[in-house]
Amino acid sequence: MNFLKKALAVGCATAAALAVTPATGNAASSPIAACGGGSYHQIDSHKLGNVATVYLLYNGTTNCVVTWRTNPGNPIRLLAAIAKQKSSGSIGPYINDDDKYTTYAGPVKVDAPGTCIDWGGGVTLNGVWTVWYDGPSHCG
Repeated sequence: MNFLKKALAVGCATAAALAVTPATGNAASSPIAACGGGSYHQIDSHKLGNVATVYLLYNGTTNCVVTWRTNPGNPIRLLAAIAKQKSSGSIGPYINDDDKYTTYAGPVKVDAPGTCIDWGGGVTLNGVWTVWYDGPSHCG
């Protein structure tokens, strides 16, 4: 009986911990590494206050967006987003990574050679959810 009580206690504690554990992102060392390294290179970026920077990377075929925190720490809400412009001129659908992270959101990727993209990111700044998008852009 004691074994069963201990097993149940451990199981319940583990389940409780998993229920409140925020997403932490993969353990990449840079936005380039988060996108997969290799031939990715940074083509643009945008600061979100002093909390994070949204990076746009490209490898000749695929665009990749990562929102990277300036000072990793306790999990906060981060967003990385990207979409391809359609032939009609409209944008979408968006590919998003929106969750609480310690270091970065993303990578989100879209194959768009010769096509405009809309890209952006978001972060909680001083308790206010702040989102930035740049679109349509990088049309080459």
